[in-house]
Amino acid sequence: MKKGKQVSDDHEPPSYQEATGFEEMQAQFSWDDKVIRRTFIRKVYAILMVQLLVTVTIVSLFTFCAPVKYFIQTHPGLYMASYLMFFATYIALSCCGDLRRQFPWNVVLLVLFTLSMAFMMGFVSSFYNTKSVTLCLGITALVCLSVTIFSFQSKVDVTSCQGVLFSLCVVMLLCSLTLSIVVPFGYVPWLHAIYAVIGAILFTVFLAFDTQMLLGNKRYAISPEEYIFATLSLYLDIIYLFSFLLQIMGGGHD
Repeated sequence: MKKGKQVSDDHEPPSYQEATGFEEMQAQFSWDDKVIRRTFIRKVYAILMVQLLVTVTIVSLFTFCAPVKYFIQTHPGLYMASYLMFFATYIALSCCGDLRRQFPWNVVLLVLFTLSMAFMMGFVSSFYNTKSVTLCLGITALVCLSVTIFSFQSKVDVTSCQGVLFSLCVVMLLCSLTLSIVVPFGYVPWLHAIYAVIGAILFTVFLAFDTQMLLGNKRYAISPEEYIFATLSLYLDIIYLFSFLLQIMGGGHD
């Protein structure tokens, strides 16, 4: 009888106090997750603002300072060196998860990556007149602000639209292949314009996608440990958006 009594006691429903304690624990975990996510977002945007400030400074220097502009345009080897640094640091940050999360190597790689990308954008911008570069900087800032507000406020889940992103990537790839075949026989402005417009749209959508991944309130989310990867993604989206806008404003070449 005592054994049967013991079995029945083990299967009794949890008491009110136990249920309340579980709910409080669940609420605490939820609150902790929100605090961690907010800290993660602040850290990412703080690093991103520094990256963009450095990039805008270098682009402005290469565009508005005539001696620097002339020096850069007459030394294209510097662009190739910066491209190699960009490629090496990008591969390291994207593919090496342990290295990406290991301080201070992650910061060192991110600094080198930012400087190389800023140098490349400055080099490209130096071949456009100041009005075109200023206009593209303003449009990029406006688009980024609009996409960020949309991502924070909208109930539309962009992270689930991976099919749309894939389709745009395929279209862009086909356009780039067509350009590589056609360009040796002659420049086709309207084809290049279509390629640039698709690229600008694609990276605008990618910016919304990565922003919602950062917020973590949709179907997919990025881990708070991956603040370097999140910063890298947002920064590249903004830089590529700016570069495609420059191509759209192609009439502004010096």
